[in-house]
Amino acid sequence: MFAWWGRAVVRWRWAVLAAGAVVAVIGALWGLGVFGQLTGGGFEDPASESTIARDRVATEIGNQDVDILVLYTSPTATVDEPALRDPVTAAADRIRAHPDVAAVTSWYDAPSPALVSTDRKATYILVRLTADDEDTKVAALDRVRPALAAAAPVRTQVGGNVPFLDVANEQTSKDLARAETLSLPVLLVLLIVIFGGLVAAATPLLIGGLAILGAFIAVRVLNTVTDVSVFAVNVITLIGLGLAIDYALFVVSRFREELSAGHDVPSAIERTMATAGRTVLVSGITVALALASLLIFPQVFMRSIGFGGTFAVLVAMLAALTVLPALLAVLGPRINALRVRRSRPKETSGDGAWARIAHSVMRRPVLYALGVVTVLVLLALPFLRVQWGGFDERVLPSGTEPRAVAERIRTEFPAGSVGPIDVLVSGGGQAAAREVAQRVQALPGVTGVQVTAGNERSSLLSVTYPGEPTSADAQRLVREIRALPDPAGGEILVGGRPAADVDMLDSLGSRLPWMALIMALSTLVLLFFAFGSILLPVKAVLMNLVSIGASFGVIVWIFQDGHLSSFLGFTPTGFIEPSNPIIMLAALFGLATDYEVFLLSRVREAWDRTGDNTAAVASGVQHTGRIITAAALLLVIVVAGFATGGIVFIKLIGIGMIVAIVVDATLVRLLLVPATMRLLGHWNWWAPGPLGRVYSRYALRD
Repeated sequence: MFAWWGRAVVRWRWAVLAAGAVVAVIGALWGLGVFGQLTGGGFEDPASESTIARDRVATEIGNQDVDILVLYTSPTATVDEPALRDPVTAAADRIRAHPDVAAVTSWYDAPSPALVSTDRKATYILVRLTADDEDTKVAALDRVRPALAAAAPVRTQVGGNVPFLDVANEQTSKDLARAETLSLPVLLVLLIVIFGGLVAAATPLLIGGLAILGAFIAVRVLNTVTDVSVFAVNVITLIGLGLAIDYALFVVSRFREELSAGHDVPSAIERTMATAGRTVLVSGITVALALASLLIFPQVFMRSIGFGGTFAVLVAMLAALTVLPALLAVLGPRINALRVRRSRPKETSGDGAWARIAHSVMRRPVLYALGVVTVLVLLALPFLRVQWGGFDERVLPSGTEPRAVAERIRTEFPAGSVGPIDVLVSGGGQAAAREVAQRVQALPGVTGVQVTAGNERSSLLSVTYPGEPTSADAQRLVREIRALPDPAGGEILVGGRPAADVDMLDSLGSRLPWMALIMALSTLVLLFFAFGSILLPVKAVLMNLVSIGASFGVIVWIFQDGHLSSFLGFTPTGFIEPSNPIIMLAALFGLATDYEVFLLSRVREAWDRTGDNTAAVASGVQHTGRIITAAALLLVIVVAGFATGGIVFIKLIGIGMIVAIVVDATLVRLLLVPATMRLLGHWNWWAPGPLGRVYSRYALRD
């Protein structure tokens, strides 16, 4: 099948290149328009109690969301003096008159101690917009913003949910541009060094660009039928460029190897597709399925990353199997043109440096295996004390306005936080609301309960508590309120920021086992049909989990415990937002399998040729050691561009991926895999009789 495909691409090379050019043009002219169409936010589960509570409040009482917090500070005057009172009331009247504003609450309208700082020189007003969804609210913010500023010398700072989303979206775009600016020149230099020539070095970037543009087209089409988060753009650039470079490295290296062996261009393409092409197909499907496992989560944010990553991988795979071999068929020996260094002496499969490392490992397999496992376990140990929590304004860079407002309210105002627990008492009238308020007030940790809105049928209670909305105490309080019995004739629904965090944890936790099952089963099945072994796929899954576990331990040590926070430029929170490791799990499981497939493909070739397990492993390591190391280095450069960004959870994912990639490409692929394959011996390729017959008939090979 794969050899046939190689011959077909050679025959239709110009048509394939023309089709690739059309995709690139459409992607550049239309696909890039996706940047203005994607949604922000999307972190909530539509079926969760907190989301249902918010919707029910809007239906039964009217929308009570606070979209914008405007903090006003006087250098000298207090809220009781005209120097602060007059500019603030004038601004509040101006905001209230704006057509995009539904309601404004200030201390001067309804005096509340929570709205005035302890030194009485600052106050904030609450603004609710008329818009219903996050995207239209962000657009409305730009129109309302000129009306927010108070007259000098009063200082105006804007925070709240909508400004937070606006700054997060803007920072994401800046981080993306920064990552590309930092990584692309370094990538080009390294590719020139790795390939030794300008023409060969340009092919991975060409395929990477095509993968990104093609994925943008797919996401923009998808966005016409469902919401897609702006964060899909980041994963498309990261995964699309990284996997395209990996696949191009493998295909181009094999093509040059076949040319060096004396084969003409059509034969070299045919043999490349029969070997490297098969590997790219298996790897691409495996990585795509790993990322597609994110689609089982109901959050738009998670599903968008799944869609973006899956599209990026599939387009990169298709480009590497179509456009790249067509380009190689046209270039032929000119792939080696514009050399910048002389070719290295050719090493045979048994005498190269990588093979010598493999032989050294296989002479002491138990020692190496125990040593590597010990190191990986030590790296993973901090993950045993992970603490889960939601994200807040501290994910933004220090000094951004929404974060500064939240920090000032937390430290300078008596209430301390603007994240109360919302309790909707639906039905039962005022008597039910009073009954529920008394029960909630009696719970330990509650500092206050007040009715903030209501009518004859339903009431909304605001529950305050000490500490942060993301704290374990706030989450405990949410669960205790939900455990209270419903009042006579009424129903209790709990919402607000702490409730949303509880629902996020529950939603992710309930679906995580299914995600893990999807990834494991798809990997086991695909690797069986690729290599005809029962034990190798199981070993691959275990190896993946070992390297990923090490990266999880490192991110807990850094981001939860706060080590290196000054150097990396973030504020530790004492917990990890749970969606981040899940996204890492999907991406890293696929990438680790990618490297495993590269290595085992060459080991299987040598095994089929020689029947000598030790020699086959050494040959496989020799042929892929340099490629896997180069691919890992290039992918680290791509990821490092994102790790330097300002959004903390993107930084966390970037650093976690760097750790996992380095561990996987060195300790796991170079040391642990050869050691375990030496210990298994011929059992590496064992399959029971019925499964052996299935492999013989349906194997992914020529």
